[in-house]
Amino acid sequence: MTQLLSGGGASAIVPLSFVGPDIPSQEDLRNCIHCGFCLPTCPTYVVTGHELESPRGRLHLIDAVREGRIEATDRVLGHLDLCLQCRACETACPSAVPYGRIMEDARASIMANEPDQQPPTWRARSLMLRNVIAKPGVLRALLIPARIYSRTGLQSFVRRTLAPRLPATLARLESLMPDLSRAPFRRRGNIARPRGASARVALLAGCVHGEFFPQTHVATIRSLAAVGAEVVAPPEQGCCGALHSHAGDAEAARDLARNNIAAFEAAGVDAVIVNAAGCGAAMKEYDHLLRNDPEWAGRAERFARQVKDVTEFVADRIESSDIASKLGALDVDVTLQDSCHLAHAQGVRDAPRAILDAIPGLRLKEMQTPDRCCGSAGIYSAVQSEMSATVLEAKMADIAATEAGVICTANPGCTMQIQAGVRRDGMDAEVQHVIELLDESLQRGVARP
Repeated sequence: MTQLLSGGGASAIVPLSFVGPDIPSQEDLRNCIHCGFCLPTCPTYVVTGHELESPRGRLHLIDAVREGRIEATDRVLGHLDLCLQCRACETACPSAVPYGRIMEDARASIMANEPDQQPPTWRARSLMLRNVIAKPGVLRALLIPARIYSRTGLQSFVRRTLAPRLPATLARLESLMPDLSRAPFRRRGNIARPRGASARVALLAGCVHGEFFPQTHVATIRSLAAVGAEVVAPPEQGCCGALHSHAGDAEAARDLARNNIAAFEAAGVDAVIVNAAGCGAAMKEYDHLLRNDPEWAGRAERFARQVKDVTEFVADRIESSDIASKLGALDVDVTLQDSCHLAHAQGVRDAPRAILDAIPGLRLKEMQTPDRCCGSAGIYSAVQSEMSATVLEAKMADIAATEAGVICTANPGCTMQIQAGVRRDGMDAEVQHVIELLDESLQRGVARP
């Protein structure tokens, strides 16, 4: 991509290249030995069969732009933009190539160009994320029509009668909208004080999670209390910045990271608990995001060590607490979607299964490839809807083969995407966060005579 600049009657072509503080490091790129182990794990490569839609191919493009051998044209950026950033390649890579941070750094280095040189669609995403997602008041106001849509029954009517007649893109976007009939979760301050608490933790309420899936936060708080944790939600916290980082808006992500670090430091907690895998992965990597900031680098490193996924924290305390004696039986077949940013970015796989295994009566039916991306990837399902829907097809076939009645996830984006797939395929199944099933078991145990 180039930008035409004119002055004094002359025109000059300014190439779009990597600039700014986030240029991918040569050391990271040189870790790739071009073995190709990543190819069969990459959803976009599996769909297209094209080398440049694989991690290896994209690393080659990034390296070439970095060294000035090629310019960042629309075509090059298209290959980078089609990446889901699921990071399955990191799990497969024998050389520990940090693909996730390379891709985020590459996108940030494009967005560090002057605003009038930035790719228009990338710039539009950045403006939306800055001015809507990261601003609670604006987000809540814009969700009012969606809440009316859900609460009046219009959403249900459209899906029963009009959805097949809608244009494909519009139908896809509508299918992703969750049911917003529940009251949103906006509680802050001290929200759980169990007797004899053995830990004090802070909950990331997030930007959209409490608006879209308030029941997950409620289940999280009750589960944390059940394993002896006092729970607080610092009022000053905000969006984690994950979506901004994925979209290349590193400066906005850094501002959000600084705000959260300060807010959670002031809370004086033993751990920061996150129940959205994408948010947790981003917060565990604040140290990389703020690596060039002398004032915040050390604080970011200490903060990152405090961040725990809720399944991590609870699973570690199942045996040491008396939670097992409180659980009621759930007679249900469950399959688990390993959310990409939990399994691949955070390396957490056993914890969700330990929680499910602890629930009496529950039967875990594993998919053939539980860690294959479902196609959600933050805003990817909206901005790359065709590829997202194609990736989802394979995931839904894998889910259907288990014949499970409940599909468990650990990320709101996965929940929305798989719910859309369930509706599309007419499946008789429910999609829930792992911690919601644990909470359901706890409530059954409380009600037990």
